[in-house]
Amino acid sequence: MIRIPHGRAWFAFFHDAVAAMVAWWAVYGLRFSLWSLPMDWDGLQRTLVWVIPMQAVVCVAMGLYRGLWRYASLDDLKRIVLSTGLGALAIPLVLMLVQTPVTVPRTVLVLYPIVLTFFMAGSRLVYRMWREARLFSPLTALGEPILVLGAGAAGVRLAEALAGSREWRIVGFLDDDIAKRHRRVHGVQVLGGIDELAHWVKRYNVHKVVLALPSASHRIRRQVSEVCLTAGVTTLTVPSYEDLLAGTQLTTWRNLDVEDLLGREPVLLDMPGLADWLGGRTVLVTGAGGSIGSELCRQILRYRPATLVLFDVSEAALYEIRSELASHETSTQLIAQVGDVKDAALVSALFSRFRPDAIFHAAAYKHVPLMETADNAWQAVRNNAYGTFVLGRAAAAAGVAKFVLISTDKAVNPGSVMGASKRLAEMVCQWLQNGATQFVTVRFGNVLNSAGSVIPKFQAQIARGGPVTVTHPEITRYFMSIPEAVGLVLQAGLQGSGGDIMVLDMGEPIRIVDLARNMIRLSGADPEQIKIEFIGLRPGEKLHEELLADAEEGRPTPHPKIKVAQARQTSAGVIEEIITRCEDQLSSDPLNSQLPAPEVLREWLGRWIPEYQGVSFPESVPKDV
Repeated sequence: MIRIPHGRAWFAFFHDAVAAMVAWWAVYGLRFSLWSLPMDWDGLQRTLVWVIPMQAVVCVAMGLYRGLWRYASLDDLKRIVLSTGLGALAIPLVLMLVQTPVTVPRTVLVLYPIVLTFFMAGSRLVYRMWREARLFSPLTALGEPILVLGAGAAGVRLAEALAGSREWRIVGFLDDDIAKRHRRVHGVQVLGGIDELAHWVKRYNVHKVVLALPSASHRIRRQVSEVCLTAGVTTLTVPSYEDLLAGTQLTTWRNLDVEDLLGREPVLLDMPGLADWLGGRTVLVTGAGGSIGSELCRQILRYRPATLVLFDVSEAALYEIRSELASHETSTQLIAQVGDVKDAALVSALFSRFRPDAIFHAAAYKHVPLMETADNAWQAVRNNAYGTFVLGRAAAAAGVAKFVLISTDKAVNPGSVMGASKRLAEMVCQWLQNGATQFVTVRFGNVLNSAGSVIPKFQAQIARGGPVTVTHPEITRYFMSIPEAVGLVLQAGLQGSGGDIMVLDMGEPIRIVDLARNMIRLSGADPEQIKIEFIGLRPGEKLHEELLADAEEGRPTPHPKIKVAQARQTSAGVIEEIITRCEDQLSSDPLNSQLPAPEVLREWLGRWIPEYQGVSFPESVPKDV
């Protein structure tokens, strides 16, 4: 359908009509002057009357006036070439049909589309350069110089977007592709490889670089990030490939953060399998307001369960995640239940009302030094071990299909009460596995930016100007992002069967002191000004965490990042004693209730968990907690 030009498109239409007239006139003059022949003015005038309207009709039919000159592109050039070419072919046909007694020289028909293309495309190019301040704008030279790492598609688009910027000025690209060396991208040269960053930073006095590597693997991005940190420049990064697909603008830069240094490859999940397991079902998440629990709720909601029950003892945290989830367009019924997992009556009533098909048990006390003190140690056992028993017993009674326990690497050869309490929770789930309900345990290490973790603490210490406190120069921990951990929890829950302890692949352990140094450099602070202070291991801490106990063996599963631990079997007598101890303490008179003495609790834990490595409990919480 031919659209008549309107608005500003009329200016373009008249421009092209004039360009067609000038081109036809110029080609006629060129043709006759080449052979020193007198100008055929009569033939020029007779043909021009038909050439202009005919060329105008062709240009309108080709849709040349639907776009804006400011955004003229290769697609517009293609339309111009087709328009001028079709015009040159149509001219002799039109003149023959109207029986004009004029013979148009073949040279004119050949040169006309070339000259007209030059006029039409050249005008658009000059206009775009003027609008983008590329034609002449001394202010662009005053922009802050930056280097762009990566001369691929993202780098090209970035150079195009910043061409007229008065804030930034790209002085060069760095790329490891040798074929791109010394080439130019939108007038900007590819100076060399990324390993030459320090040289070019010094030469051009650059203080900021931009990583234009949205689709590169995390390993490559991490290596490039470390080069930037070594060069001492502020590093910005374009949005990830996933964010770009979601509509984020390429120029929406952000500062490089610790997740870029510790990030891992994307996790592949069995999406159809998860949708079949969770879709249209009732799912309950305990600890729904916590770091892991809230992310579980977000990811589970994607699979459209019929009902999602959020269970947490913290009213504020529960309100926050409930409000966030309610803001999404979803048909899922959201139930927010404030309560304690140790409240057997409440848990039983909740299960009777909603009949959950799957449970993700993330509620736990998890702070190692805090739960190591004499006053808090027994609370960790009651909440983490006995709370799991209360929830698991109710799940079995209600016929829940699958119960997934969120465990921790600190449960392996535990050196803390918190780790021991989570190992007890694993043992409870193994002991409960004697009916239709499948109890699956998922064990993994630290997650980035969880509440109470080391990263938010380091960020706060850096913001105060230091010092950054690290317990030991050699201490290491496993890290993964919260979304990755939760995605693997769902996958492990899907493929795990009754009694399994699923262990997530955490990659290589990270030295905490290296993490602290990188965070100081990422913050833009002077590493010489913010000191790192070693304060010694805190109560319950180990130098190195493990994912498998000495007596355990990891068996592979169909997913490359999940293994099954062949865990030691637990005797029924041990679990029954744990439950009895907890229930005795709960049933006693609250006014006269006596917590077990520290040495008694330590003796109990040693008997229940032979690999427990705990020592005497401190009387107070360490100052650094």
